[in-house]
Amino acid sequence: MYEIAQRVLALRTDPPRDVVVTIGLPYEEPTGDWSCPYRIDGLEGWEHERKVTGFDAMEAVELAMSTVRAALAGSHEAGEGLLAADDLPQSRARTVYVTWHQESNVAYIAMKHEVGPGEAVRQVVAEDVVLDYAGSGELLGVELTDAATLLPSEMRL
Repeated sequence: MYEIAQRVLALRTDPPRDVVVTIGLPYEEPTGDWSCPYRIDGLEGWEHERKVTGFDAMEAVELAMSTVRAALAGSHEAGEGLLAADDLPQSRARTVYVTWHQESNVAYIAMKHEVGPGEAVRQVVAEDVVLDYAGSGELLGVELTDAATLLPSEMRL
């Protein structure tokens, strides 16, 4: 799995251990649907790669995030109070800023209003997607180099 995001949560056992949640890069299936791999290490029964499938890359990522949240909240460890609710990622609405340059077929999805020059210190490139990260590891934005194919039509304004 090519990782695009990871979160480490504390499992309150003796000795304490980590629960590591990893989301992978979405990929297109031969059917035309998109899948997004994910993995949860440290919770009983989840220690292998799984995937969810959606109609496009964005839905696949959204489904992976929702599945991970549900798995963490519904886990035996959470039920036993070993993974406290304040450690669980909460779902919250976020605003993203989409810029589409139709002529060059490139779109940029920014996680904040403006990404300043030099703020992106690391890039991860995978096929038609470039992920920009800050020095802190925060995802700043996603560049789609084949936007007409990858960007849903309702976002191409």
